[in-house]
Amino acid sequence: MSNFPTPELRPQNPNFSSGPCAKRPGWSLDRLSTDTLGRSHRSKIGKTRLAEAIDLTREVLQVPADYRIGIVPASDTGAVEMAMWSLLGERGVDMVAWESFGAGWVTDAVKQLKIADTRKIEAAYGELPDLASIDFDRDVVFTWNGTTSGVRVPNADFIPTDRQGLTICDATSAAFAQKLDFAKLDVVTFSWQKVLGGEGGHGVLILSPRAVARLESYQPTWPLPKIFRMTKGGKLIEGIFKGETINTPSMLCVEDYVDALKWAKSLGGLDALVARADANAKVIFDFVAETPWIANLAKVDETRSNTSVCLTIADPDVTALSDDEQAAFAKGIVTALDKQGVAYDIGAYRDAPAGLRIWCGATVETSDLEALMPWLDWAFQAEKATLKAAA
Repeated sequence: MSNFPTPELRPQNPNFSSGPCAKRPGWSLDRLSTDTLGRSHRSKIGKTRLAEAIDLTREVLQVPADYRIGIVPASDTGAVEMAMWSLLGERGVDMVAWESFGAGWVTDAVKQLKIADTRKIEAAYGELPDLASIDFDRDVVFTWNGTTSGVRVPNADFIPTDRQGLTICDATSAAFAQKLDFAKLDVVTFSWQKVLGGEGGHGVLILSPRAVARLESYQPTWPLPKIFRMTKGGKLIEGIFKGETINTPSMLCVEDYVDALKWAKSLGGLDALVARADANAKVIFDFVAETPWIANLAKVDETRSNTSVCLTIADPDVTALSDDEQAAFAKGIVTALDKQGVAYDIGAYRDAPAGLRIWCGATVETSDLEALMPWLDWAFQAEKATLKAAA
């Protein structure tokens, strides 16, 4: 690496992880309120702050007034599991997947819940499955934005308004960066540690009136763990959606989430957040367009994520290598950038094709991505020289 001069500019913030993601610009721990620390989440101040987090979520994310919003345990995973275990089984289900987390929900439906009438609609990394083949008279579980593939649905036009089944949408790397059409979505889940750069461990579960009606009219055949139970006596436990959480949340994490939501609101809300993510992703897309050795994993432009941008090494000398050798080459780039302190945690997800994954959510500054691009080229050229020297 020492034979190649390093670029002059460095990102001010080298945190490009896809979760937990970079904190908002200007963040510091002493900016957080400490009034709730050491207090019960069931105290007046605790419940007030949790309710504030819910209200700000509704405002910034533009959630309809008749949709319930709850803070739940175990991040986005917990929120999706709550929805699947509580709502599925009333009818057949179409499980739609094109990356690792979506594939995980397929496994839950088939092997854990053992729903006999399950159809799998899948596609390889970099592609969307045939959305026209989905039967919306059945329940449907899908991921809006594939965090590990960089492939998203371009919009909700494929979902009919007169559907009979429920749509359960894992939106964890889409919420606050992409416009979600709530009229087409019955369950939406996400985690704090993605687009708003919050802390891990907490999820958000959003339910449409149709989802609430299912909860109150249907009882699954399998037992429900306590942290999944959202009804009592056939009625929704409304307190969950007013800040009375099922289990004890971290009030420090709640304060951090409220801080991020207020920051988002100060920018101009959802439109501003989407614009920031779009501008960030464009920096990478422009670099890819003019750089022969790198390519987008997402094969169709309109399905490219503006948050979890996934890239592959397209250089012919590298693509001629075995899968393990390609993975080692990509890891060499990641390691070099890490050692230089210019980009942390940008390796492709372990189950995805070898390459890079760079987070472009709203808390990342566009100037940092602009500074990073020459470093990508530097690391590639140096790693390529090492490859040639070993040949």
